[in-house]
Amino acid sequence: MKQVRFRDPAGSVRTGEWVDADGDPADTETAGTGGQIRFGGQTYDPAEVDVLAPCEPSKIVCIGLNYADHADERDSELPDRPLLFLKPPNAVASPGSDVPLPAGKERVDYEAEMGVVIGEQCRNVDESDAMDVVEGFTCMVDVSNRDDQDREQNWVRGKAFDNAAPLGPVLATPEHVPDDASIELRLNGETRQSSSREILIFSVPELIAEITTYMTLEPGDVIATGTPEGVGALSDGDEVTVEIEGVGQLTHTVSRE
Repeated sequence: MKQVRFRDPAGSVRTGEWVDADGDPADTETAGTGGQIRFGGQTYDPAEVDVLAPCEPSKIVCIGLNYADHADERDSELPDRPLLFLKPPNAVASPGSDVPLPAGKERVDYEAEMGVVIGEQCRNVDESDAMDVVEGFTCMVDVSNRDDQDREQNWVRGKAFDNAAPLGPVLATPEHVPDDASIELRLNGETRQSSSREILIFSVPELIAEITTYMTLEPGDVIATGTPEGVGALSDGDEVTVEIEGVGQLTHTVSRE
């Protein structure tokens, strides 16, 4: 299933299913770019409703340097355990949003990420049981203010500003997303990042086990699994598209305040 949250024409928030024009489950190319949304016996044109982020996380737990090639391009050593940092709820932005870049900053980057959406409250989860607490996967962009990230240790200014985590457009249940799912980011139609979930340094089960050693994860929380090489700077008016195999396509624009 490709689950989608949206605001219907009456203003009510609903959770439906993103399907293709024939009513079948949407494929990667359809979810986020076409098809229709089905809820309660009705169908909606995605262009005529407000598609929302697929979950409402109490927190987004992000993983730094979880691809060796990205660690190399950042001139950083490979971590011996997952590097964790947080994005708060104010960072969430819906698909199709125009993300205002922080004012007065020279370098703000895009980072394509696969988001893992947690389905139940959990703590101290064994790695062997970790996938039992996963509701699904989604696309995310970790919008990163490098000016401040490179000056601070806690990365609040660099990572936690408003709208710094576009999410969506759907939550794809785990059976739809292969273990070697491709992850791609296009900037204004040009491919800038292209990789695979398969080469994560720390796998999804490893991340869940590590994170829940320290904190309780709540339903709707997101784990952002890291970005591959190819990160780069954003400019006023840019359009960013992240596509993950089995999930769909998340697109948003950016603008300078």
